[in-house]
Amino acid sequence: MKEELESLVNQMIERGILFTDAVSEFEKRFIKRMLEKNEGNHSKAAVALGIHRNTLSRKVEDLGLDHWPKRRRTRMPPADRKRHPAGKS
Repeated sequence: MKEELESLVNQMIERGILFTDAVSEFEKRFIKRMLEKNEGNHSKAAVALGIHRNTLSRKVEDLGLDHWPKRRRTRMPPADRKRHPAGKS
């Protein structure tokens, strides 16, 4: 793993990629992969990344990674209301 990373770093330096761009791209891909692994669950991904869920949510928004659909709470149909016959309560 270290050799692969070293090779990648050397390639990036040879191509003139700026440090900030390299770090940003690494962070984006790392977070994206962790979200995929955890099926978009921010809480689980944050634990795996070792950061707070709110920090992950902010990074996801800043990096434009918010591609996972928001959970929708399905509305339960209103309970059947028994109608009382006219004149009775």
